[in-house]
Amino acid sequence: MFYRPGFYGDVAKAFTHEAMRGPSAWTVAERELMAAYISKVNDSAFCVSAHSATAGQAYQDGAKVQAVLADVDSAPIGEPLRATLRMLGKLTREADVSAEDMREVLAAGVSRQQVRDALAVCAAFNTTGRLGDALGFELLSTEGFAAGAKYLLKRGYR
Repeated sequence: MFYRPGFYGDVAKAFTHEAMRGPSAWTVAERELMAAYISKVNDSAFCVSAHSATAGQAYQDGAKVQAVLADVDSAPIGEPLRATLRMLGKLTREADVSAEDMREVLAAGVSRQQVRDALAVCAAFNTTGRLGDALGFELLSTEGFAAGAKYLLKRGYR
């Protein structure tokens, strides 16, 4: 992002900021949880840690975030978010979802716009996580991830 801002960085930051902080019926906490969940499915250690910390601070409930990452089916979240996370997980794992998958998400009470918003989060973090892994993003301390989370909650992804 910083090495070639005109080629990739500026566009990626704008897209990610819009996906994560732009207008949406999903809260910032829910979108950060989506980013953490997508990163877990991708086994992207840096992004799991970064977005778990950010979601935990946004929810003010780190245990809730950890419960979702441990088992989305039994986690203390509403059915619309649970159905969306299942769909995002399948899309991330299999690079495909069916019309039936989408019907399940919509039947859970998720609007079509919320589906589009969730897919934007998915696109952003499937890209970012893979780049982070390819480039060897260094894992931070717990304190370092907490400071980064505070920054992301204050300034976003600009």
